Order: sequence, then structure tokens, then C-alpha cells
Amino acid sequence: MSNIDTVLFDFDGTVMNTNDVIMMSWQHTFRTLEGREEDPEVLLRTFGEPLETTMKKFFPNVPTDEAIEVYRSFHRDNFGEFISLFPGMKELIQEVKTRGYKVGLVTSRLLNTTMQGLEKYGIKQYFDAIITADDTTKHKPDPEPVNIVLRKLDSAPEHTIMLGDTLFDLLCARNAKVTSVLVSWSLALGGKTKEELGDAAPDYIIDKPEELLEII
Repeated sequence: MSNIDTVLFDFDGTVMNTNDVIMMSWQHTFRTLEGREEDPEVLLRTFGEPLETTMKKFFPNVPTDEAIEVYRSFHRDNFGEFISLFPGMKELIQEVKTRGYKVGLVTSRLLNTTMQGLEKYGIKQYFDAIITADDTTKHKPDPEPVNIVLRKLDSAPEHTIMLGDTLFDLLCARNAKVTSVLVSWSLALGGKTKEELGDAAPDYIIDKPEELLEII
């Protein structure tokens, strides 16, 4: 795809393996507020969804701000210890940058932990623009986060490709009219085929980070 000049990455589950700390934070929240743990499959289906949205669904009788603080306090305390880069991802981001592509990060995570993860693994400097939940009023699957990063990068949707791991990423890419790539190491969607994903089907599925280089 020689017309691509911009590569966008999701953070959680795509660049950074945050699966364990997210699951731990949810179970801590359920134990604290309801004295029980939730089915991990139920939690998986919320991966990529804005936290406030999920909290309102799970705990309708608890003030949302209170529930979010229970989750975030545990998450902040444990984030640095339980995250890791997916193998090959740092090398991919470096190579994409070296080849002259504009590189952006689009996440529904807050800025503070996003930066903590990027700085821990020394990859912050490869991103020309970083859009987090702090920068938007609407979140994935709404196209607003991608539209904002495209304006910052002076990029056009038709020249942009986006990697993600959840339905929210794929639908966001589609709504923003950018080419979508599902990473098969996704905990939420790994093993799914384009046919199984229906309206959210990505343009491409990759099994290893370096396979992106064959597409762009």
C-alpha cells in the first residue's frame, strides 16, 4: 500500500500488554463494591471501552466517580509492575519511524499511565502525536480520537492505517475511514476471522508485528 504515509497504534493490547493489570483492577473493583469476582469473559468484552461507560453498566447503583476511583487507585499502584511490551512491537515502531512514516498513538487510556508505559520501555520519542482520553470528549468507536490525531499529523484518512485489538478500535478506524489492522495477539478478538467479525471486520489481520511492513 504505497499510498500510506501515516501509521496509528492503539496502546492497550496492541503495543503494550496490559491485560493482567486491567483484569486485576476489575476484579479488585468487583470485590470492593460487590464482594465477588466477575466472569473474565464478561470483562474481556469490555476491553477498549471507555472506563466510565463500563462502570455505569456494571455498577448502576454506585456513584460512577466512586467506582472509577476504586479501579484507578488499584490500577495506578500496580500498573508499572504488570505491563510489558508485546514482542517485536518496539522494533516495528522504530522501523516505521525510520522509514519516514508519521506515527501516532490513539488510546482511550488517560495520559498519565500512557506516558508511564511509553517511558518505561523507551518508545515515547517515536510517536509524532499521542491522543489519550484526556484529549477527547468522545471515545472509540467514535472517530473523534482518530480525527484529532490526523489533524495534528496533517494526515488524510485515505493515507492512514491503524492497528488495534478490540471491536472499539476496528469500528473507530472504519468510522474515521482509515485502513484497519487487527493484531491476532488480541486477548479480546484473537483467533477471530473477518467473517466472524461481520461489520467490524478489519482490512487486514497480522500475526506478528513485522507483518505490518508487508502491508504498508
